[in-house]
Order: sequence, then C-alpha cells, then structure tokens
Amino acid sequence: MPYLYHTDEDRKQMLGELGIDSEERLFDQIPEEFLITEPLPVGEGLSEFDTLRQFETLAQKNTPAGDMVSFLGGGVYDHIVPSIIKHLSGRSEFYTAYTPYQAEVSQGTLQVVFEYQSLIARLTGLPVANASMYDGATAFAEAATMATRITRRRVLLCAENISPRYRKVLKTYTNGQDVVLESVPMTSRGDVDADALRSRLSQEVAAVLIQTPNYFGVLECPWEYREAIKETGALLVASVDPMSLSLLRTPGEYNADIAVGEGQGLGNDLNFGGPLLGFMACRMEYLRSLPGRLVSETKDVDGRRAYVLTLQTREQHIRREKATSNICTNQGLMALRATIYLSLLGKTGFRELGKICHEKACRLSQMITGCDGFRLRFSGPFFREFVVRCPVDAETIIAKARDKGILAGIPLTKYFGADYRNDLLVAVTEKRTDADFEKLREVLETV
Repeated sequence: MPYLYHTDEDRKQMLGELGIDSEERLFDQIPEEFLITEPLPVGEGLSEFDTLRQFETLAQKNTPAGDMVSFLGGGVYDHIVPSIIKHLSGRSEFYTAYTPYQAEVSQGTLQVVFEYQSLIARLTGLPVANASMYDGATAFAEAATMATRITRRRVLLCAENISPRYRKVLKTYTNGQDVVLESVPMTSRGDVDADALRSRLSQEVAAVLIQTPNYFGVLECPWEYREAIKETGALLVASVDPMSLSLLRTPGEYNADIAVGEGQGLGNDLNFGGPLLGFMACRMEYLRSLPGRLVSETKDVDGRRAYVLTLQTREQHIRREKATSNICTNQGLMALRATIYLSLLGKTGFRELGKICHEKACRLSQMITGCDGFRLRFSGPFFREFVVRCPVDAETIIAKARDKGILAGIPLTKYFGADYRNDLLVAVTEKRTDADFEKLREVLETV
C-alpha cells in the first residue's frame, strides 16, 4: 500500500472527529513508563548493503530453538514436520489464497476446509467441526461463550489445572459480560477434584471446562463425573491435545459436548510463538451455535461433487446481534498443513507416533527421577508431558541447560507462584533421542 501523506489540516480534522486536541491523547491508555520520550538511537542512514549486514550481525547473536535440544511444551511442541508439507502448502493457489468470499468459485479452498473438518471430526469423535480457529486459547474461550448461549446460563466452572494462558484469554472474552468464572481445584495427583466439582454443580452452571492432558501433563477422567454434569443440564467442554487422541479416549467417547484444542503440533513449525491453529468440534444439536464457518459437500446441477459454505454465523455475514462470533477469518494455511500431515500419517501412523511420544516421555521421566533430589510433582498418569520437582530453583536448571544447548522446559513459578519455584514442565516428542536424554541428565546431575 502506498504511503498517504496527511496534511496538518487532515490531522486537525481527524482529531476533531475523535473529540481530542492532540495526537498524544491517542495513547493515554498506555502507562507512562512504556512511552518513548526521546528520539530513537537509530544513528545515521545506511546503504542497503550496510543495513542488511548490520541486521545479519544482530541476528547471529540469536540461537534458534531449532538449533537446540527442546523439551519445551505447554501447548506448543517440537515435532518432525515432513518436507512435503512445506512444498504442498507453499503452492501459490494455497499460499496466496484468502477467505472465500465468492465461495462457489473457490472449490479448491473449500475442499481443503471440508477435508480438515472431516479429519477433526474423526479425531475428536464428534459429528461436526468448523473451519479452523485462531489458536487453542481462543477456541477454548469461544467454546465457553458458546456454552452460555446454548444453556442461557451464566456460571462457568473452570479447572485450575487448565493452561494459565487459556484461562487469561477466557477472562478477557467474558469481561463485561454477565458471566461468572469459578475455579475447580485439583488433587495431589494433578487431576480435577471430582468431589469438589460435583459440589459446585447447580442449575446456574452453563459448562464445566476441563483440559486433558491438562497443563501439567496429567490425564483427566471426565467420564467419572460426566453424568453429574448432565443431570444439571450443564455442558462438558474438553480442551484436548490432538496428539494424545492417537491413544486415548476421544471427547466423543466420553460424551463431551464441545471439544477444542491447539493443532500446532499437526504439521506446523515453531514460529516465534505463532501462527497457531485452533480447532473445534461439537455435538450435532449445537451446530447452529458454532462460531466461524462450516463447509459442506453437495452436488452441482450436473451431478458433480461440489463444496459450499453451509453456515456463516459471523458478524460479517449476518446481523451482529445474531452472530455467534466476530472471528474474521480462519487459519486456512495452518489447517491445510494439518490436513496434509494427518493424511500422510494415516490412522496407523498417527497411533504409532503417539506411542513413540508416550514411551519416550516415560523413559525420560524414569531417567530424571533416577537423579538425586528429582521427583515427579504429580502422581497422576501422563501422555508426553510431566512436571519435575527439582532440588533447586527451576530457573537455575534452565540457565545451566541453555549453556549446554538444551531448552530444559518451562518454569511454573511464573504462572503459579512461589510454591512452584522448583517445578519444571518437561515435554517429549518423537524428535528427542536417547543422546538428548543423556545430555539433560548430565545437566541435572551437576545440580
């Protein structure tokens, strides 16, 4: 887009429309300590070549995560991404395509979305899935607000072992709405306290929100309290790790009403924290309350297979008061990569991958707990992620490991306070080798 110059008169007119007297007033909501009060120290102008060389010099100070042994998790994982995914998703018809406003002439894009929806429905065991969401956190929040619309109730019971980032996004989504968020405690095993959950159920509860595996990697048993939830008329919303569904019960099998999750690990690289890929599926009776869009398969006038946008309940397409969401688009490119990834693996390959991740995680946990002073924080079963209680501050472990080219995990004190100062969240994928495990153990033994 070309630069459009604004004259002093243009600025004066715009400020007048806003009812303010200066441009500085536009930034009143930003705390003063974050405002720049002096000119930026950018120096004199450089030639193109010298500018590029300067940035390359700066870039060399960074160590990409891909060059290190990563045990990071917490929702984003370092999986192998087959090269064919990059080549197929990088084709111009996919890479440059945008949301299909003229849907029926966008058959290729619509077919990709349809195939993606079909795979997510099969993965979750629920009959219908929408076009992709922004990420797991917003999908989680959208599912919660969807539950309040369906039940016309105002209380959401949110397990305290759900990702702290997800809970923050949920708080933002419900801010200003007539919605009450109540926390459900967990047991020493690391899973939801089922008795506490049952005691909080009432006719005002719209939904119970759980995550399995939860943020600490511990598996939940929602079938143990599913009937109690159903008896009160509340919904069960499950946030799931799609990779875990290769081995574990699907949300459909324990009768969850809505399933959401983060699909980054399905063929998408680590990209400085994004873009990510949220997914959502639900029971058929809640179809019209789904946010975003839905693509379906039909036949054209000549009897040929065709794809159409069946449902568009976002505020761009219908009256705002009738809209289910203000989602403007979906993560089409990320969804395409997930579709290719799942199609390449197939049912058998996907299950084998899940087994590899789980078996390696079990092996590493045994190696770590074999080191003096290290133990698992929670006793509940896990899939591929677990919390280690260290004999020293977790930040100390992380610093020592980084010096050895290892990203040891996520320190939990940032989200959960001083009681978790010595706790480290460790994740394992198929990329990690026995040699990687030995390097981490050597670091742990030094402390």
